[in-house]
Amino acid sequence: MASFGRRFIVKLFHWEYWPFGIIQLPLIFMWLWYSLRERSFFYFSASNPGIISGGMMGESKFDVLLLVPDEVKPKTILAKKSFTVTQLLKLIEESELQFPLIFKPDLGERGWMVRRINSEAEAAQYLSEIKIDFIVQELVDLPLEFGVYYVRFPNEAKGRVNSITAKEFLAVKGDGTKTMRELIMANDRALLQLEVLEVKYGSRMNEILPQGKEEILVSIGNHCLGTKFLNANHLITPTLSESFDRISKKINGFYFGRFDLRCATVADLENGNVKIVELNGCGAEPSHIYHPDASLVKGVRDLITHWQNLYRVSRENHQLGVAYLSFQEGRSIYKKFKALKD
Repeated sequence: MASFGRRFIVKLFHWEYWPFGIIQLPLIFMWLWYSLRERSFFYFSASNPGIISGGMMGESKFDVLLLVPDEVKPKTILAKKSFTVTQLLKLIEESELQFPLIFKPDLGERGWMVRRINSEAEAAQYLSEIKIDFIVQELVDLPLEFGVYYVRFPNEAKGRVNSITAKEFLAVKGDGTKTMRELIMANDRALLQLEVLEVKYGSRMNEILPQGKEEILVSIGNHCLGTKFLNANHLITPTLSESFDRISKKINGFYFGRFDLRCATVADLENGNVKIVELNGCGAEPSHIYHPDASLVKGVRDLITHWQNLYRVSRENHQLGVAYLSFQEGRSIYKKFKALKD
């Protein structure tokens, strides 16, 4: 009960944990205003003509990743929810993939059902739980993970990076005396994941970690799974923007969105020597705003700028002949998306 009270306090006084809708509430009025100006509730669909709805809703993550050049993405395949375990394992073998792998829903958001799968047994368990088609992806074993936001206005020759988020995986460090449970209970960010970690580690929760030994609790770079998002905008350089402009121009119909990627060094990031594990369209946020103890006012201000940029990209593409989704088309996509998620 005491841990419940402490978790409530942690969430209350750290806005990075507040419900998504609260942070986005002021932006609803911007969306309504822009919708009135463009006479379309789905004006944002023109932001990325190569992605369904511009990447706001209903897009297949697998189809979007197919647009990314092969040299900067890991091997990825699509598995059907109707597969038997035998069919799934055969597909993995034929694709020359090996465990551990990353499994994630083809339609999903905010870390839902994203897992590292280490064995055939875990693959079978995942298949028994997932209700939609899912992605099987080669594990990219590189030490650094970033979210890089890119924007290119259609009437300008070059795009640029305007947000970088460094991701620090959830971990605890042993002191030779405390159990894993005690270390987790003493860590606010880990405490919020207590139930998940209890299932994952079972009896190991009572294990005493040696002095200085670090245990990475979650190796999936998602904020909802405990990853710390750090503002890394200081890494933005002209060379970095040029690197991602070069990559982005190879992606048909892409102007505005976030690359979630891994790389070996910051120098590799700057030069575009990366592995893009996911490409998100206009529905993705510039996640540097969730830096611990960052200003809420500054975060909302950055989101306002973000939506202003989204509107400009969408409008310029529309002026160049890209149609907005009709109300009927947008409603149909939304209903299909919600039905698959539910």
